[in-house]
Amino acid sequence: MERIICLIIGYIFGNVFQAGYWFGRFHHIDIRNYGSGNAGTTNVTRTLGKKAGIITYLIDTFKAVFAALLVHFTVGRGSENEMLLFLYSGFGVVLGHNFPFYLKFKGGKGIAATSGVVLSLFLFPKHCWILTILGILTFGGVTIISKYVSLGSLVFVSTFFIEMVIYGTLGWLPLSGMALYEAYGIVFVLAALAFVRHRANIKRLLSGTERRIGAKNTEQA
Repeated sequence: MERIICLIIGYIFGNVFQAGYWFGRFHHIDIRNYGSGNAGTTNVTRTLGKKAGIITYLIDTFKAVFAALLVHFTVGRGSENEMLLFLYSGFGVVLGHNFPFYLKFKGGKGIAATSGVVLSLFLFPKHCWILTILGILTFGGVTIISKYVSLGSLVFVSTFFIEMVIYGTLGWLPLSGMALYEAYGIVFVLAALAFVRHRANIKRLLSGTERRIGAKNTEQA
């Protein structure tokens, strides 16, 4: 039951706080009708500028953190599987962000929300904070070097899963038994979902037509 509650909490946060969509409405447009047709940070940045993109990213990231904090103060505090409950709420946030029911399930791609899930792990002791730092370095490094946000995003979610497995194997996560394997499963699904949502980007990366950082959206979707 706790897992379901956390999933619902996350979905509500991810669903309601659609930063890209509402920022577009503030500018009297539906961001999903422009550029890539996506309601996420990259499309907002290319369509409305860097300031709008930064605000969108921060909101989409921290809604996962705030969902985790709500879980902590309700069902998570004192639970030996609190990290697992954080991951369930984070998974809910990504689902709500990607598939908001009031926008006909057409939202973003979930990378900013996933980065918020990773950021929430900073709240745990031992070596968990390193996962957050590694996530920042991985996404930032790959994106800066390649100039492709999509590539940085996909490498980020892939390495997050690998790092979780390594940490779990070394006993560095506050999880054990089936709870640990549940955590692996959630992170794997998050990574797989990111790849599914980026399938058009992957095709463009392979064909060499993916837009690099700095490219502007000049057409409507």
